[in-house]
Amino acid sequence: MKKHLQDSLVIGFALFSMFFGAGNVIFPPYLGLESGPEWLAGFFSYFMADIGLALLAMFAILRQGSPDGITARIGRIPSTALMCAIVLCIGPMLAIPRTAATTYETSLAPLVSGFSPALFSILFFLLILLLCVRETAVVDIVGKILTPALLIGLLILIVVGVVNPIGPVGEQSLVENVAATGVEAGYQTMDVLAAIVFGYIILKSAREKGHTTPGAQLRVVSGASLVAGIGLLVVYLGLTYLGATTARFFDITVDRTFLVVSIVRNLLGQAGIILFAVVVALACVTTAVGLVSACADYFSGLSGGRVSYRTLVCVICVFSAVVSNFGLNEIIAIASPILSVVYPPTLVLIVLALFGSRIRRDWVFRLAALGALAVSLLEVVRTYTGVELAFLDLLPLASLDFGWVLPAAVCGAVGALIPGGRTAAS
Repeated sequence: MKKHLQDSLVIGFALFSMFFGAGNVIFPPYLGLESGPEWLAGFFSYFMADIGLALLAMFAILRQGSPDGITARIGRIPSTALMCAIVLCIGPMLAIPRTAATTYETSLAPLVSGFSPALFSILFFLLILLLCVRETAVVDIVGKILTPALLIGLLILIVVGVVNPIGPVGEQSLVENVAATGVEAGYQTMDVLAAIVFGYIILKSAREKGHTTPGAQLRVVSGASLVAGIGLLVVYLGLTYLGATTARFFDITVDRTFLVVSIVRNLLGQAGIILFAVVVALACVTTAVGLVSACADYFSGLSGGRVSYRTLVCVICVFSAVVSNFGLNEIIAIASPILSVVYPPTLVLIVLALFGSRIRRDWVFRLAALGALAVSLLEVVRTYTGVELAFLDLLPLASLDFGWVLPAAVCGAVGALIPGGRTAAS
């Protein structure tokens, strides 16, 4: 029992820090500003759409035995293609380079003018390489060393802001639908995709610590998810409240990064700016460590071990260092339509995987994912080409960017009626 508790704490701290990237520092305060007196409702919807769905993905992985189990029933080739797209998006294409770009723009640039972004990216990914090269030590390094430092910095900021708030909470909400705004903010973090990638390293760490049976893994990963969930709940709740106390000074036109920096400066002065720089840097480093390690582990397994974990860590770090020099805004702009297409079918498969043993026909998985993919593709086409597709606005939940839910459900129901074909039982 003691070992289960200890391992759950270490893995839970690691999971917390992997999820808590720099974007997660910026979204909650802005949501608090938007929500005003309804900041608790905004926080709850954000938390459920972000970490709630991400932890759901973790349990789906545990139920299936591996992240690949979530996508397996749509077929070998589509499954591999989708998993590669997920790993590339939450890896060297977007999330990993974004950690370096965010660290440079929010931690280094405000304190040190004229520092070369190219040199910074080299130094940043050299550090990540050193932390990741010992594969078996990644979770322990993140869980025992980096996360406590990250938590301490965040808690100092939140406690000071609660004890001595910047101002009163706004008297009215600045958005029409606080819940919808919270869901949208949680959706934009893409932590569900990250959960699938992190699933590799979390399950592997549990096995390496001696938890080899399904029951033991369930207890450890469940405990770790609880630890991570509580930590993120406290931090997000505090940051959302801090944003709500700035209504006297800002409106929704304020830049998110500027809002957070202003909160820190008002509460802690110049010393706080330095603290914030350290917090953001730690958040980005811990996220990058988890992502690089998980991506390298996935592609090494995909190659059947022909390409080693260490070789892939080096390749991912070098590629990410190059991409990070495009700048934060450019990276987000390039990846946004790709993520908008990948996310919906992935979420559909996560939900179905939780009930996998009860769904006998693979066609349910295939057609449900296809329905979500089709609608998301049409949304991207409309957004980036200007083609009029007004019928998309008529879909339920379209205002929350969940217009693909009903088509996925209908297509999945049709899949259940298709006779013949391979089933889960066969």
